Amino acid sequence: MTGTQLPTVWQVSGGPRDRPYADVFLDHGVALIASGDDVAWRSPRYRGGQGVLSRFALELQIGDLLLLRISIDAVAAVGIVAADYERLEAFEDVNGWDLQHARRVRWYRLPESYHFESRIFGATPARFSRVQSPEGMEYARSFLTSGLSHWKEAPLPALPPVDPPLVEVPEDLRDVVGLALDLAGLYRGDGALGDAPNENEMVAHFVVPFLRGLGWPPENIAVEWRRIDIALFDTLPRTPESCRFVIEAKRLGTGLEEARKQAERYISKLGVRRDVVVTDGFRYRAYDCDRNFTPVAYANLAHLKEPSLALFERLRRSKE
Repeated sequence: MTGTQLPTVWQVSGGPRDRPYADVFLDHGVALIASGDDVAWRSPRYRGGQGVLSRFALELQIGDLLLLRISIDAVAAVGIVAADYERLEAFEDVNGWDLQHARRVRWYRLPESYHFESRIFGATPARFSRVQSPEGMEYARSFLTSGLSHWKEAPLPALPPVDPPLVEVPEDLRDVVGLALDLAGLYRGDGALGDAPNENEMVAHFVVPFLRGLGWPPENIAVEWRRIDIALFDTLPRTPESCRFVIEAKRLGTGLEEARKQAERYISKLGVRRDVVVTDGFRYRAYDCDRNFTPVAYANLAHLKEPSLALFERLRRSKE
């Protein structure tokens, strides 16, 4: 933007409804997209051509405006692009998404989401695109003269630390981790598999073997117990009092936060408070019931980091 030229307005998706990541953008002052490639734009290995990532890296200019879209017609924030493109390894696993392609953004978080009267982003909005609608451009640009000025030059939030990869996988988990590494590309690939695996398939091939590797014998692993996908029991008989973990399984790629809410409902019917684990077979997130189901540990079998050890230890069966 030069002289009196008005800034270009763009929109960027904050993720689908079942796997949102808009809060990551706002908390860390970033806009993120994925290209399906594992290298930086303009790297000698980059093969993405002149698609979305090229526009994100090249056409999006410092000083341009971004609308953070959270549904087909609603936005959660307005931002000013603050830096050139960079690839940030800290975002290589955002709830299962690889979102390393980044721009730093000074966001103004709206007090409540704003819904446009018409679908200004189109019937099927792209994950990132230029806003052509006069209504959308006028809305974004109005924030430059609104009197809300503190956010325009505020310091950018800190970026999250980059977790180092897990070099030494625990011996009792190597088989299931190896299987995840072998099949991750096929499951998320170009359709060579055909229909994607459902949650029952992921439970059979990954979740139960993972739990067995952590020391749980089959008699202490109940599948479809009282409508709970998987329940782990410290002792027999299998009763609510002897239940240690409630595990909710979802289809591969499904958002884990919604699964947590479902698991909480099952726990309330049991009449006891128990920690929750949600999983899609590859990803596992543990929630502490004594901390209002705050997420406390995470692991992705197909993309293990050192903090994964905390989840392994939390779920490992106590030795008698």
